[in-house]
Amino acid sequence: MDLADACIVRMTELHRDSQVIAVDRDDFSVYRRNGRGLIPTIAPPR
Repeated sequence: MDLADACIVRMTELHRDSQVIAVDRDDFSVYRRNGRGLIPTIAPPR
């Protein structure tokens, strides 16, 4: 996880109803907020 991704994950922890728009689905499918919660992500289909 780089600094930019860490900042985005932290923002989703602070704003629970947020979603991440990502070009690369793989990174944000691995990251978790607050330890175990999935991060809602909008990404192009595989």
